[in-house]
Amino acid sequence: MFSKILIANRGEIAVRIIRACKEMGVATVAVYSEADKNDLHVSLADQSYCIGGPEASESYLNESQIISTAILAGAQAIHPGYGFLSENAHFARLCRKNGLVFIGPDAESMERLSDKAVLKELIRNTGLTVIPGTKAVQSVEEAKQAAEKIGYPIMLKACAGGGGRGIRLIRGADDLEEAYLQATSEALSAFGDGSVYLEKYVFPARHVELQILADEQGNAVCLGERDCSLQRRNQKLIEETPSPAIGDRQRREIIRLTTEAVKKIGYVGAGTLEFLLDREGNFWFMEMNVRLQVEHSVTEMLTGIDLVKWQIRIAAGVPLNFEQKDIRMKGSAIECRINAGSCGSLKMLHIPGGPSVRFDTHLIAGTTVSPYYDSLLGKLVVFAKTREETLRKMRASLCELVIDGIPTNIEEQLRIVEDERFTSGNYDLTFMGNR
Repeated sequence: MFSKILIANRGEIAVRIIRACKEMGVATVAVYSEADKNDLHVSLADQSYCIGGPEASESYLNESQIISTAILAGAQAIHPGYGFLSENAHFARLCRKNGLVFIGPDAESMERLSDKAVLKELIRNTGLTVIPGTKAVQSVEEAKQAAEKIGYPIMLKACAGGGGRGIRLIRGADDLEEAYLQATSEALSAFGDGSVYLEKYVFPARHVELQILADEQGNAVCLGERDCSLQRRNQKLIEETPSPAIGDRQRREIIRLTTEAVKKIGYVGAGTLEFLLDREGNFWFMEMNVRLQVEHSVTEMLTGIDLVKWQIRIAAGVPLNFEQKDIRMKGSAIECRINAGSCGSLKMLHIPGGPSVRFDTHLIAGTTVSPYYDSLLGKLVVFAKTREETLRKMRASLCELVIDGIPTNIEEQLRIVEDERFTSGNYDLTFMGNR
Protein backbone atom coordinates (compact mmCIF):
# COMPACT_ATOMS: atom_id res chain seq x y z
CA MET A 1 0.00 0.00 0.00
CA PHE A 2 1.09 3.58 -0.64
CA SER A 3 2.30 5.71 2.25
CA LYS A 4 1.74 9.07 0.51
CA ILE A 5 -0.53 10.16 -2.37
CA LEU A 6 -0.66 13.44 -4.25
CA ILE A 7 -4.15 14.61 -5.23
CA ALA A 8 -4.02 16.32 -8.63
CA ASN A 9 -7.36 18.06 -8.33
CA ARG A 10 -9.36 20.63 -6.40
CA GLY A 11 -12.79 21.26 -4.89
CA GLU A 12 -15.06 18.61 -3.45
CA ILE A 13 -13.31 15.66 -5.10
CA ALA A 14 -9.93 16.67 -3.64
CA VAL A 15 -11.53 16.84 -0.20
CA ARG A 16 -13.22 13.48 -0.79
CA ILE A 17 -9.94 11.77 -1.71
CA ILE A 18 -8.04 13.31 1.21
CA ARG A 19 -10.65 12.04 3.66
CA ALA A 20 -10.45 8.52 2.20
CA CYS A 21 -6.66 8.59 2.49
CA LYS A 22 -6.80 9.74 6.11
CA GLU A 23 -9.09 6.83 6.97
CA MET A 24 -6.60 4.47 5.30
CA GLY A 25 -3.62 5.96 7.16
CA VAL A 26 -2.13 7.37 3.95
CA ALA A 27 -0.44 10.79 3.98
CA THR A 28 -1.68 13.32 1.42
CA VAL A 29 -0.20 16.05 -0.73
CA ALA A 30 -2.44 18.80 -2.11
CA VAL A 31 -1.66 20.98 -5.09
CA TYR A 32 -3.48 24.22 -5.68
CA SER A 33 -3.66 27.23 -7.95
CA GLU A 34 -3.30 30.82 -6.83
CA ALA A 35 -7.10 31.12 -6.96
CA ASP A 36 -7.52 28.18 -4.54
CA LYS A 37 -4.95 29.09 -1.90
CA ASN A 38 -7.66 29.29 0.80
CA ASP A 39 -9.59 26.21 -0.35
CA LEU A 40 -10.43 23.42 2.09
CA HIS A 41 -8.33 20.71 0.46
CA VAL A 42 -5.23 22.87 0.95
CA SER A 43 -5.64 22.92 4.72
CA LEU A 44 -6.79 19.29 5.06
CA ALA A 45 -3.77 17.76 3.33
CA ASP A 46 -0.57 16.89 5.18
CA GLN A 47 1.44 18.92 2.64
CA SER A 48 0.29 21.58 0.17
CA TYR A 49 2.03 23.21 -2.77
CA CYS A 50 1.01 26.06 -5.05
CA ILE A 51 1.71 24.95 -8.62
CA GLY A 52 0.65 27.92 -10.75
CA GLY A 53 -1.79 30.61 -11.70
CA PRO A 54 -5.58 30.50 -11.59
CA GLU A 55 -6.08 29.15 -15.11
CA ALA A 56 -6.31 25.35 -15.19
CA SER A 57 -3.63 25.26 -17.91
CA GLU A 58 -1.24 26.95 -15.49
CA SER A 59 -1.96 24.63 -12.57
CA TYR A 60 -4.25 21.59 -12.55
CA LEU A 61 -3.36 20.73 -16.15
CA ASN A 62 0.35 21.49 -15.70
CA GLU A 63 1.66 17.92 -15.98
CA SER A 64 5.36 18.61 -15.41
CA GLN A 65 4.71 20.79 -12.38
CA ILE A 66 2.46 18.14 -10.79
CA ILE A 67 5.00 15.38 -11.43
CA SER A 68 7.83 17.51 -10.00
CA THR A 69 5.75 18.29 -6.91
CA ALA A 70 4.95 14.62 -6.33
CA ILE A 71 8.63 13.70 -6.51
CA LEU A 72 9.63 16.61 -4.26
CA ALA A 73 6.99 15.65 -1.66
CA GLY A 74 7.93 11.98 -1.71
CA ALA A 75 4.57 10.70 -2.98
CA GLN A 76 4.38 7.23 -4.53
CA ALA A 77 1.11 7.75 -6.39
CA ILE A 78 -1.11 10.42 -7.90
CA HIS A 79 -4.90 10.43 -7.72
CA PRO A 80 -6.38 12.57 -10.52
CA GLY A 81 -9.99 12.63 -9.28
CA TYR A 82 -12.34 13.43 -12.15
CA GLY A 83 -11.90 16.01 -14.91
CA PHE A 84 -8.52 17.69 -15.52
CA LEU A 85 -5.93 14.90 -16.04
CA SER A 86 -8.09 11.92 -15.04
CA GLU A 87 -8.43 10.62 -18.63
CA ASN A 88 -5.09 11.84 -19.94
CA ALA A 89 -3.03 8.89 -21.22
CA HIS A 90 0.05 11.07 -21.68
CA PHE A 91 -0.04 12.05 -18.02
CA ALA A 92 -0.54 8.43 -16.92
CA ARG A 93 2.48 7.47 -19.00
CA LEU A 94 4.49 10.37 -17.55
CA CYS A 95 3.68 9.16 -14.04
CA ARG A 96 4.97 5.68 -14.85
CA LYS A 97 8.12 7.09 -16.47
CA ASN A 98 8.88 8.96 -13.23
CA GLY A 99 8.25 6.00 -10.94
CA LEU A 100 4.80 7.17 -9.82
CA VAL A 101 1.59 5.14 -9.84
CA PHE A 102 -1.35 6.74 -11.63
CA ILE A 103 -4.49 5.80 -9.69
CA GLY A 104 -6.60 4.75 -12.62
CA PRO A 105 -6.23 2.59 -15.73
CA ASP A 106 -2.85 2.38 -17.44
CA ALA A 107 -2.07 4.63 -20.39
CA GLU A 108 -2.57 1.87 -22.95
CA SER A 109 -6.05 0.98 -21.65
CA MET A 110 -6.97 4.63 -21.49
CA GLU A 111 -6.00 5.20 -25.10
CA ARG A 112 -7.83 2.07 -26.19
CA LEU A 113 -11.02 2.76 -24.29
CA SER A 114 -11.28 6.55 -24.17
CA ASP A 115 -11.84 6.80 -27.93
CA LYS A 116 -15.56 6.16 -27.95
CA ALA A 117 -15.68 5.02 -31.55
CA VAL A 118 -12.91 2.44 -31.02
CA LEU A 119 -14.46 1.29 -27.75
CA LYS A 120 -17.76 0.49 -29.46
CA GLU A 121 -15.96 -1.92 -31.76
CA LEU A 122 -14.58 -3.74 -28.69
CA ILE A 123 -17.95 -3.80 -26.94
CA ARG A 124 -19.77 -5.27 -29.95
CA ASN A 125 -18.06 -8.60 -29.23
CA THR A 126 -19.03 -8.78 -25.54
CA GLY A 127 -22.79 -9.42 -25.75
CA LEU A 128 -23.86 -5.85 -25.11
CA THR A 129 -25.89 -4.00 -27.75
CA VAL A 130 -24.16 -0.94 -29.19
CA ILE A 131 -25.95 2.09 -30.65
CA PRO A 132 -25.47 2.03 -34.45
CA GLY A 133 -22.79 4.51 -35.42
CA THR A 134 -19.44 5.18 -37.04
CA LYS A 135 -15.76 5.39 -36.24
CA ALA A 136 -14.21 8.86 -36.29
CA VAL A 137 -15.25 10.78 -39.40
CA GLN A 138 -12.60 12.92 -41.07
CA SER A 139 -14.68 15.48 -42.96
CA VAL A 140 -18.12 17.00 -43.40
CA GLU A 141 -18.60 14.99 -46.58
CA GLU A 142 -17.77 11.72 -44.82
CA ALA A 143 -20.17 12.67 -42.03
CA LYS A 144 -22.94 13.39 -44.54
CA GLN A 145 -22.51 10.02 -46.23
CA ALA A 146 -22.52 8.17 -42.90
CA ALA A 147 -25.58 10.09 -41.68
CA GLU A 148 -27.54 9.05 -44.74
CA LYS A 149 -26.75 5.40 -44.04
CA ILE A 150 -27.65 5.61 -40.35
CA GLY A 151 -30.72 7.77 -40.90
CA TYR A 152 -31.67 11.04 -39.25
CA PRO A 153 -31.92 12.18 -36.51
CA ILE A 154 -28.34 11.47 -35.41
CA MET A 155 -25.97 12.47 -32.63
CA LEU A 156 -22.57 13.95 -33.42
CA LYS A 157 -20.15 13.28 -30.55
CA ALA A 158 -16.54 13.96 -29.63
CA CYS A 159 -14.35 10.84 -29.63
CA ALA A 160 -12.45 12.08 -26.57
CA GLY A 161 -13.49 13.57 -23.24
CA GLY A 162 -16.92 13.84 -21.67
CA GLY A 163 -19.07 16.20 -19.64
CA GLY A 164 -21.40 16.95 -22.55
CA ARG A 165 -18.75 18.76 -24.63
CA GLY A 166 -18.62 18.33 -28.40
CA ILE A 167 -22.13 16.88 -28.69
CA ARG A 168 -24.76 17.97 -31.22
CA LEU A 169 -28.20 16.62 -32.13
CA ILE A 170 -28.75 16.80 -35.89
CA ARG A 171 -32.28 16.37 -37.20
CA GLY A 172 -31.60 16.77 -40.89
CA ALA A 173 -28.91 17.12 -43.56
CA ASP A 174 -29.23 20.92 -43.64
CA ASP A 175 -27.96 21.15 -40.06
CA LEU A 176 -24.98 18.83 -40.39
CA GLU A 177 -22.20 21.07 -41.69
CA GLU A 178 -22.58 23.82 -39.09
CA ALA A 179 -22.97 21.27 -36.27
CA TYR A 180 -19.87 19.40 -37.46
CA LEU A 181 -17.75 22.54 -37.41
CA GLN A 182 -19.06 23.55 -33.98
CA ALA A 183 -18.58 20.11 -32.43
CA THR A 184 -15.04 19.62 -33.77
CA SER A 185 -14.01 23.09 -32.63
CA GLU A 186 -15.50 22.58 -29.16
CA ALA A 187 -13.91 19.13 -28.81
CA LEU A 188 -10.49 20.43 -29.88
CA SER A 189 -10.70 23.27 -27.37
CA ALA A 190 -11.92 21.08 -24.50
CA PHE A 191 -9.91 17.90 -25.04
CA GLY A 192 -7.12 18.75 -27.49
CA ASP A 193 -8.73 16.28 -29.91
CA GLY A 194 -11.25 17.49 -32.48
CA SER A 195 -12.25 14.08 -33.85
CA VAL A 196 -15.96 13.23 -33.82
CA TYR A 197 -18.18 10.27 -34.68
CA LEU A 198 -21.87 9.75 -35.47
CA GLU A 199 -24.44 7.53 -33.80
CA LYS A 200 -28.16 6.87 -34.12
CA TYR A 201 -30.36 9.10 -31.95
CA VAL A 202 -32.28 6.87 -29.53
CA PHE A 203 -35.37 8.81 -28.44
CA PRO A 204 -37.11 8.95 -26.04
CA ALA A 205 -34.75 7.27 -23.60
CA ARG A 206 -33.29 7.29 -20.12
CA HIS A 207 -29.58 7.67 -19.37
CA VAL A 208 -28.51 4.73 -17.20
CA GLU A 209 -24.93 3.96 -16.17
CA LEU A 210 -23.42 0.97 -14.40
CA GLN A 211 -20.55 1.30 -11.92
CA ILE A 212 -17.83 -1.35 -12.00
CA LEU A 213 -14.68 -2.22 -10.09
CA ALA A 214 -12.07 -4.55 -11.60
CA ASP A 215 -8.72 -5.62 -10.15
CA GLU A 216 -5.42 -6.80 -11.65
CA GLN A 217 -6.23 -10.41 -10.77
CA GLY A 218 -9.15 -10.55 -13.23
CA ASN A 219 -11.96 -10.07 -10.73
CA ALA A 220 -14.79 -7.67 -11.59
CA VAL A 221 -17.99 -6.60 -9.87
CA CYS A 222 -20.84 -4.26 -10.79
CA LEU A 223 -22.23 -1.99 -8.07
CA GLY A 224 -25.59 -1.52 -9.75
CA GLU A 225 -26.94 1.24 -11.92
CA ARG A 226 -27.49 4.97 -11.63
CA ASP A 227 -30.31 6.73 -13.44
CA CYS A 228 -28.85 10.00 -14.72
CA SER A 229 -31.73 11.15 -16.94
CA LEU A 230 -32.22 14.49 -15.19
CA GLN A 231 -29.94 16.61 -17.38
CA ARG A 232 -29.79 20.05 -18.89
CA ARG A 233 -27.73 20.43 -22.06
CA ASN A 234 -26.04 17.07 -21.37
CA GLN A 235 -25.07 18.15 -17.84
CA LYS A 236 -26.41 15.92 -15.06
CA LEU A 237 -28.46 17.46 -12.26
CA ILE A 238 -29.83 14.51 -10.27
CA GLU A 239 -28.83 10.86 -10.05
CA GLU A 240 -30.60 8.01 -8.31
CA THR A 241 -30.00 4.34 -7.66
CA PRO A 242 -31.63 1.98 -8.29
CA SER A 243 -33.41 3.26 -11.39
CA PRO A 244 -37.21 3.19 -11.00
CA ALA A 245 -37.42 2.05 -14.63
CA ILE A 246 -35.58 -1.25 -14.17
CA GLY A 247 -36.96 -4.44 -12.67
CA ASP A 248 -34.94 -6.94 -10.63
CA ARG A 249 -34.71 -9.51 -13.42
CA GLN A 250 -33.60 -6.94 -15.99
CA ARG A 251 -31.09 -5.54 -13.49
CA ARG A 252 -29.50 -8.92 -12.86
CA GLU A 253 -29.08 -9.49 -16.60
CA ILE A 254 -27.50 -6.13 -17.42
CA ILE A 255 -25.19 -6.48 -14.41
CA ARG A 256 -24.11 -9.92 -15.67
CA LEU A 257 -23.48 -8.65 -19.20
CA THR A 258 -21.63 -5.55 -17.98
CA THR A 259 -19.36 -7.51 -15.65
CA GLU A 260 -18.52 -10.03 -18.37
CA ALA A 261 -17.82 -7.20 -20.83
CA VAL A 262 -15.38 -5.54 -18.44
CA LYS A 263 -13.50 -8.82 -17.98
CA LYS A 264 -13.34 -9.41 -21.74
CA ILE A 265 -11.83 -6.03 -22.49
CA GLY A 266 -9.32 -6.44 -19.65
CA TYR A 267 -10.17 -3.26 -17.78
CA VAL A 268 -8.60 -2.57 -14.37
CA GLY A 269 -9.85 0.09 -11.92
CA ALA A 270 -13.09 1.94 -11.29
CA GLY A 271 -15.13 2.64 -14.40
CA THR A 272 -18.62 3.34 -15.65
CA LEU A 273 -20.44 1.95 -18.66
CA GLU A 274 -23.15 4.30 -19.94
CA PHE A 275 -26.32 3.23 -21.73
CA LEU A 276 -29.50 4.61 -23.18
CA LEU A 277 -32.57 2.68 -22.03
CA ASP A 278 -35.43 2.93 -24.52
CA ARG A 279 -39.14 2.55 -23.79
CA GLU A 280 -39.08 -1.09 -24.87
CA GLY A 281 -36.54 -1.84 -22.14
CA ASN A 282 -33.54 -2.22 -24.47
CA PHE A 283 -30.10 -1.15 -23.24
CA TRP A 284 -27.96 0.61 -25.87
CA PHE A 285 -24.29 0.99 -24.97
CA MET A 286 -22.95 4.53 -25.49
CA GLU A 287 -19.53 4.93 -23.87
CA MET A 288 -17.28 4.07 -20.96
CA ASN A 289 -15.75 6.48 -18.48
CA VAL A 290 -12.36 5.26 -17.31
CA ARG A 291 -12.27 7.30 -14.12
CA LEU A 292 -14.21 8.11 -10.98
CA GLN A 293 -17.58 9.68 -11.78
CA VAL A 294 -18.84 12.84 -10.10
CA GLU A 295 -21.90 10.84 -9.06
CA HIS A 296 -20.00 7.99 -7.41
CA SER A 297 -21.32 9.14 -4.02
CA VAL A 298 -24.87 7.94 -4.66
CA THR A 299 -23.61 4.42 -5.41
CA GLU A 300 -21.54 4.46 -2.22
CA MET A 301 -24.61 5.49 -0.25
CA LEU A 302 -26.63 2.55 -1.58
CA THR A 303 -23.99 -0.18 -1.43
CA GLY A 304 -21.82 0.95 1.49
CA ILE A 305 -18.70 0.39 -0.66
CA ASP A 306 -16.09 3.16 -0.67
CA LEU A 307 -15.14 3.59 -4.33
CA VAL A 308 -12.21 5.94 -3.67
CA LYS A 309 -10.59 3.53 -1.23
CA TRP A 310 -11.00 0.68 -3.69
CA GLN A 311 -9.52 2.77 -6.47
CA ILE A 312 -6.43 3.23 -4.32
CA ARG A 313 -6.26 -0.44 -3.27
CA ILE A 314 -6.60 -1.70 -6.84
CA ALA A 315 -3.86 0.69 -8.00
CA ALA A 316 -1.66 -0.78 -5.25
CA GLY A 317 -2.32 -4.31 -6.55
CA VAL A 318 -4.78 -5.33 -3.83
CA PRO A 319 -7.46 -7.78 -5.07
CA LEU A 320 -11.15 -7.24 -4.43
CA ASN A 321 -12.19 -9.02 -1.22
CA PHE A 322 -15.85 -9.38 -2.15
CA GLU A 323 -17.88 -10.90 -4.97
CA GLN A 324 -20.99 -9.89 -6.87
CA LYS A 325 -23.25 -11.81 -4.47
CA ASP A 326 -21.88 -9.78 -1.54
CA ILE A 327 -23.00 -6.40 -2.89
CA ARG A 328 -26.01 -4.91 -1.12
CA MET A 329 -28.41 -3.00 -3.33
CA LYS A 330 -31.44 -2.64 -1.06
CA GLY A 331 -33.16 0.69 -0.53
CA SER A 332 -32.97 3.92 -2.50
CA ALA A 333 -30.43 6.74 -2.80
CA ILE A 334 -30.76 10.09 -4.59
CA GLU A 335 -28.11 12.71 -5.27
CA CYS A 336 -28.70 16.38 -6.13
CA ARG A 337 -25.83 18.38 -7.56
CA ILE A 338 -25.65 21.83 -5.99
CA ASN A 339 -24.18 24.31 -8.45
CA ALA A 340 -23.26 27.97 -8.23
CA GLY A 341 -25.30 30.37 -10.36
CA SER A 342 -22.47 32.89 -10.51
CA CYS A 343 -19.29 33.92 -8.71
CA GLY A 344 -19.41 35.05 -5.09
CA SER A 345 -18.07 34.51 -1.57
CA LEU A 346 -19.66 32.22 0.99
CA LYS A 347 -21.01 34.11 4.00
CA MET A 348 -22.77 31.27 5.79
CA LEU A 349 -23.15 27.53 5.34
CA HIS A 350 -25.60 25.20 7.06
CA ILE A 351 -25.45 21.53 6.10
CA PRO A 352 -28.45 19.25 6.80
CA GLY A 353 -27.87 16.21 8.99
CA GLY A 354 -29.56 13.09 10.24
CA PRO A 355 -29.16 9.39 9.42
CA SER A 356 -28.01 8.67 5.86
CA VAL A 357 -27.67 12.31 4.79
CA ARG A 358 -24.38 13.27 3.14
CA PHE A 359 -23.10 16.53 1.63
CA ASP A 360 -19.81 16.24 -0.23
CA THR A 361 -18.38 19.75 -0.53
CA HIS A 362 -15.28 21.91 -0.29
CA LEU A 363 -17.20 24.92 1.05
CA ILE A 364 -16.10 26.71 4.21
CA ALA A 365 -16.80 30.23 5.43
CA GLY A 366 -15.11 32.67 3.08
CA THR A 367 -14.84 30.28 0.13
CA THR A 368 -14.87 32.26 -3.11
CA VAL A 369 -16.34 30.84 -6.30
CA SER A 370 -14.05 31.99 -9.09
CA PRO A 371 -14.72 32.02 -12.84
CA TYR A 372 -11.87 29.63 -13.60
CA TYR A 373 -13.43 26.25 -12.79
CA ASP A 374 -16.73 24.37 -12.93
CA SER A 375 -19.73 25.48 -10.88
CA LEU A 376 -20.14 22.41 -8.63
CA LEU A 377 -20.40 23.40 -4.97
CA GLY A 378 -21.36 20.04 -3.56
CA LYS A 379 -23.47 16.91 -3.81
CA LEU A 380 -26.38 16.30 -1.46
CA VAL A 381 -27.01 12.57 -1.13
CA VAL A 382 -29.66 10.81 0.93
CA PHE A 383 -30.60 7.15 1.50
CA ALA A 384 -33.69 5.39 2.87
CA LYS A 385 -35.34 1.97 2.70
CA THR A 386 -37.89 3.06 0.09
CA ARG A 387 -37.87 5.58 -2.76
CA GLU A 388 -40.84 7.41 -1.24
CA GLU A 389 -38.98 7.88 2.04
CA THR A 390 -35.83 8.93 0.17
CA LEU A 391 -37.79 11.60 -1.70
CA ARG A 392 -39.16 13.00 1.56
CA LYS A 393 -35.69 13.01 3.08
CA MET A 394 -34.25 14.82 0.04
CA ARG A 395 -36.96 17.49 0.15
CA ALA A 396 -36.34 18.07 3.84
CA SER A 397 -32.57 18.19 3.31
CA LEU A 398 -32.81 20.66 0.42
CA CYS A 399 -35.03 22.89 2.56
CA GLU A 400 -32.46 22.79 5.36
CA LEU A 401 -29.38 23.37 3.20
CA VAL A 402 -28.28 27.02 3.39
CA ILE A 403 -25.55 28.51 1.20
CA ASP A 404 -25.54 32.27 1.71
CA GLY A 405 -23.54 34.65 -0.47
CA ILE A 406 -23.41 32.42 -3.56
CA PRO A 407 -26.41 32.03 -5.89
CA THR A 408 -27.28 28.33 -6.21
CA ASN A 409 -29.76 25.94 -7.83
CA ILE A 410 -31.15 24.64 -4.52
CA GLU A 411 -34.64 25.97 -5.24
CA GLU A 412 -34.64 24.43 -8.70
CA GLN A 413 -33.61 21.06 -7.28
CA LEU A 414 -36.43 21.28 -4.76
CA ARG A 415 -38.93 21.94 -7.56
CA ILE A 416 -37.65 18.92 -9.47
CA VAL A 417 -37.92 16.46 -6.58
CA GLU A 418 -41.45 17.74 -5.89
CA ASP A 419 -42.51 17.37 -9.53
CA GLU A 420 -45.00 14.54 -10.09
CA ARG A 421 -43.07 13.32 -13.14
CA PHE A 422 -40.02 12.74 -10.98
CA THR A 423 -41.79 11.42 -7.89
CA SER A 424 -43.65 8.88 -10.04
CA GLY A 425 -40.35 7.68 -11.50
CA ASN A 426 -41.80 8.15 -14.98
CA TYR A 427 -39.23 10.52 -16.46
CA ASP A 428 -36.57 10.46 -19.16
CA LEU A 429 -34.05 12.73 -20.88
CA THR A 430 -36.83 15.09 -22.03
CA PHE A 431 -37.62 16.17 -18.44
CA MET A 432 -35.63 19.41 -18.58
CA GLY A 433 -36.74 20.22 -22.10
CA ASN A 434 -33.95 18.30 -23.83
CA ARG A 435 -34.90 17.11 -27.32
